[in-house]
Amino acid sequence: MKKKLTVVLLSVVILAISLPCSEARAAEGITWQRSDAGIEGGRVWALAIDPKNSSTLYVGTMEGGVFKSVNGGETWSAVNNNLPVTQILSLAIDPQEPDTLYAGALRGGVFKSINGGVSWNQASNGLPNSYVISLAIDPQMPSTLYAGIHIDVFKSDDGGENWSETNNLLTASSIFSLAIDPQTPSTLYAGTGGGGVFKSDDGGENWIAVNNGLTNLDVRVLTINPQSPSMLYAGTGGGVFKSDDGGENWSAVNNGLTNLGVRALTINPQSPSTLYAGTRGGGVFKSDDGGENWSAANSGLTDTNVSTLAIDPQTPSTLYAGTDGGKVFKGQRARSLFLPLISR
Repeated sequence: MKKKLTVVLLSVVILAISLPCSEARAAEGITWQRSDAGIEGGRVWALAIDPKNSSTLYVGTMEGGVFKSVNGGETWSAVNNNLPVTQILSLAIDPQEPDTLYAGALRGGVFKSINGGVSWNQASNGLPNSYVISLAIDPQMPSTLYAGIHIDVFKSDDGGENWSETNNLLTASSIFSLAIDPQTPSTLYAGTGGGGVFKSDDGGENWIAVNNGLTNLDVRVLTINPQSPSMLYAGTGGGVFKSDDGGENWSAVNNGLTNLGVRALTINPQSPSTLYAGTRGGGVFKSDDGGENWSAANSGLTDTNVSTLAIDPQTPSTLYAGTDGGKVFKGQRARSLFLPLISR
C-alpha cells in the first residue's frame, strides 16, 4: 500500500512539472483580516513599520494619536505620553535607529520620540503651526528630514530640532507626499494637490515642476523603485502614473484599475515589479508587472476606503492597510498550486 501511494504521489509531481504553465501554475492572492485590536482613534492616516523588526508597527490616527504594535498587528496600545495632540497625519521612522520616530500633526508641527513611542517631545522650531501631512527621512543621513507643510517643504539637518523653509517655488497647495531617492538622497520629489509633481536635485533648495504626461495633477502619493530610483509612480485622482526617467515624462498605467482615486501606493522592495494601490471606495489593487496591469485584491477587506498602505520590508508577502473607518487590515499573499483533476 505504501509503495502504491509513493508511486501515485510521484506521478502527480511529474504531471505537474510536465503541464503547461497555463494549466499548472502558482496562483497568488491576498487575504485580509482585521488587525486593529486596541485601536480607537478614527481614521488611520499613517502606517509605519520598523525596518529592523517588522513585528513592530505604528499607526497615526485622526482622533487617538499614535498606536503601537509589537506583535505584527495582533494587538495595539496607545503611545501618547507627552503628545499633546491626537490628530496625527504622518509618521516616519529612522532607518538606522528605529526607536527614533517622528509624527506630523494636524496642528502643532512635528513631534519626536527616541524610545519607540514611550514618550514624545515637540521638534518644531521654525515650523509654522500648520498641518504636517508628509514626512521623509534621508536614508543615508537620518538626521536630515523633510516635512510637507501646506504649500511648502521644510527641512531639518539636526534630527528635527530646527527647521527651515526650502526654496518657495512649489506653486501648489498641500504637500501630500514626499519621496527621496534612496541612492542619491539629494534628489527628492513632492506630490501636491493641484500642482502635480515637483522635483529637487539639491536637497530641496530648488524645485521644478515635472508634469509632462501627468494629466491629473492631484497627486496624493509617490513611491520610488528602490532598485532603480529613476522609476517612480504617482497615485492621483486619475489613477496611477509611471515615470522611467526621474519624473521627466509620465504615462498612465491603469489597465484593470477600476477605481482611479488612488491615495496609497507601496512597492515590494525585494521584487519592485510588484506594487499595490489603495483607493477610495475600491479597496486595494495589485500589479505584478510594474503597473502595466492591475487586479483587485480585496478578499476579506471589509472597508474599501483605503487611506494608507505599508509593506513588510523583511517579508513583503505581508502588508497592512489603514482605512477611513479607523480599521487596520493585515494582508498576506499566499501561493497555491492548482492542478487539473485526474480521472481514475
